[in-house]
Amino acid sequence: MTAATPSPGRDVTRQDTEGSERSEISEGSADGAGLLPPARPAYDPQTWKEIAYLLANLPMAVFGFTYVMTALFVSGLLTFTVIGLPLLALGLMGSRLLGRFERGRARALLGLRIDEPSPLPLERTAGFFARLWMTLKDPVGWRAALYDLIRLPWGVLTFAITLTSLFVLWPVLPYLARGLSNADRAMVRALLSPSDELERRIAELESDRGVVVDTAAADLRRIERDLHDGAQARLVNLAMGLGLAKEKLLEGQADEHVAAMVEEAHGEVKLALQELRDLARGIHPAVLTDRGLDAALSSVASRCTVPVKVTAELGSRPAAAIEGIAYFTVSELLQNVSKHSGARTASVDVWRAEDRLMLQVWDDGRGGARLDGGSGMRGLADRLGAVDGLFVVDSPPGGPTTVTAELPWRERSQVDRRGEGGRGARLG
Repeated sequence: MTAATPSPGRDVTRQDTEGSERSEISEGSADGAGLLPPARPAYDPQTWKEIAYLLANLPMAVFGFTYVMTALFVSGLLTFTVIGLPLLALGLMGSRLLGRFERGRARALLGLRIDEPSPLPLERTAGFFARLWMTLKDPVGWRAALYDLIRLPWGVLTFAITLTSLFVLWPVLPYLARGLSNADRAMVRALLSPSDELERRIAELESDRGVVVDTAAADLRRIERDLHDGAQARLVNLAMGLGLAKEKLLEGQADEHVAAMVEEAHGEVKLALQELRDLARGIHPAVLTDRGLDAALSSVASRCTVPVKVTAELGSRPAAAIEGIAYFTVSELLQNVSKHSGARTASVDVWRAEDRLMLQVWDDGRGGARLDGGSGMRGLADRLGAVDGLFVVDSPPGGPTTVTAELPWRERSQVDRRGEGGRGARLG
């Protein structure tokens, strides 16, 4: 195929841009038509999906309107009977299903991504009337019913405009389809979206509940393992040693061998007591209950292999649960400082900022700590998140490392104070 030779009178301009030649041919030339962009269909796949959605609006609107009117009308007439409210609850559950179908239709044809609302926790609600009341006050079901009620005139309008435009106004139908489908997107987003703040909070609480359950199960397994492998084994050895010593004494063999066995049993008792004391400290240290967070953190800092400066500025003590979480958070962070940081010095600062308890652990180690680094940081972040806390790690390579934790401040309850008094009485 040979290139066309420019004819006389044609306006030809040649420019050299970055080493390549380009020809600009003036309009009005027949031979220049080959340089226009390639033709493409006016109706792309997304436009056809929007047209299909608009045409399906009418049957869906008729079905939804009929369902909601029938459910509300029948249950309204029977409200003064024993089956009226249960029928209304069933109707709202059906509206939830219709809303779910409409969200799926919008997702498939309009490309509109909307999160599904959280299901009603009926299986965790005890009692028929409690479940009935929960269903009757469900905002998702009522908004879905309102959506189906107002959709009938809109469905008729969009169906008529779209069907007519397919035969009469087809050049502008893509623009009409886009405008009408944008209105549909707005209605779906306004009435069928989950309640943003409430649903977000519910999702967070469900996630946090799972974290709390997993953490409690892990702690129980750790306590069981420590008891089985430590104190229980020593107590078994102690019982066996004392039994052998008793047999020797009954046989009248009060010699040095029996004295050695009793001495060994005494040593086992002391070791078992030490292990039980350490285990009890790991569950909830006595110094935290008796003297508060300042003294407990000073005790933890004294066991760290790095010199630690502790500063606590608390006018009062928080709730026992918050105090315990703060203690174990600092304790594990100082363990990480001892094992992984290579630091020479460290510091712990604790203070109250309005309704938040702030913790900050700093060290001058090698840095590089991350939430996914395998040093327990992720677990600490999850535990604090379960009580609406925050956990931030700032640890550039080369150090220093600053870990900031934030917990909600809750005042100490009467139950906490009675527990402290009871402990003091037992110790006295």
